[in-house]
Amino acid sequence: MLLRTAPPSFSPLNPSSSCTTRHSHPKTFLPCATKGSNNRPLTGVVFEPFEEVKKELDLVPTLPQASLARQKYSHDCEATINEQINVEYNVSYVYHAMFAYFDRDNVALKGLAKFFKESSEEEREHAEKLMEYQNKRGGKVKLQSIVMPLSEFDHEEKGDALYAMELALSLEKLTNEKLLNVHSSFVSFMFTLMLVNANSFLRTCCISFDVEAIKKISEYVAQLRRVGKGHGVWHFDQMLLHEEGVAA
Repeated sequence: MLLRTAPPSFSPLNPSSSCTTRHSHPKTFLPCATKGSNNRPLTGVVFEPFEEVKKELDLVPTLPQASLARQKYSHDCEATINEQINVEYNVSYVYHAMFAYFDRDNVALKGLAKFFKESSEEEREHAEKLMEYQNKRGGKVKLQSIVMPLSEFDHEEKGDALYAMELALSLEKLTNEKLLNVHSSFVSFMFTLMLVNANSFLRTCCISFDVEAIKKISEYVAQLRRVGKGHGVWHFDQMLLHEEGVAA
C-alpha cells in the first residue's frame, strides 16, 4: 500500500506552520492566534465581558426573595395583572354557580349546565395563563378574595335561561373591558419598559377569546328571546347539549 504524505504547509507537525508551534515535549503543540512572523502561543487568555454586561451584572439581585428573571417589569403592570386574575376567577365562579343551578334535578337543562361549566373552566384557564405570565416576568401572583355569586337564576318575566345568558353576556363585556384597560396600561409603559410581548400575550390569550364569546353569547340571547320561556327553551338546551365546544 502506498501512503502519500501531506504537503509541508498542511502538516500539523511542520514547525514552520503559522497555525501551530512545537513545544519542548515532542507531542505537545500550542495553537497560535497571531499572523505573520509572530508565532508566539496564546496563553492565559481571558475574555472580559462588555461594559453593558457589567452594568447588568450589578443589577442581578442577591436577596433570595427577589426574582432573578425580572427585567423592566413595573410594579404597576404587576398589580394590573393580579387584578385581572381576580376578575377572571370571579367570572369563573359565577359561571360555576350557573352550572350548578341548571344541573339541578328540578331544572334539568343539561345543555345550559354543560355550557356554563365549560365557560367556567375557560375563564379559570385564562386566570392560570395570566398567573404563568406573571411568574415568567418575575412578578408575584397575589390572589384576592372572590365574591360569592348568586345561586338562583330564575326570572319571572324572562325565565332562567334567558336571564342567565344575558348575565353571561354582561360578564363577558365586563371582562373584555377590564382586559382592554390592562392592555392600555401596558401600552402606556411600552416605550419605556419594552412590553410588546405582554400586549401580544394579552391579545392572543384573552382579548380575542372574549370578542368571540361576546358574539356567540349575543346570538344565544337573541335566540332565547325568540323562543320565549316555553318549549323552545328545551330545544335550545338540546342544541347546546349536542354541540361540540359550546363554550365561547
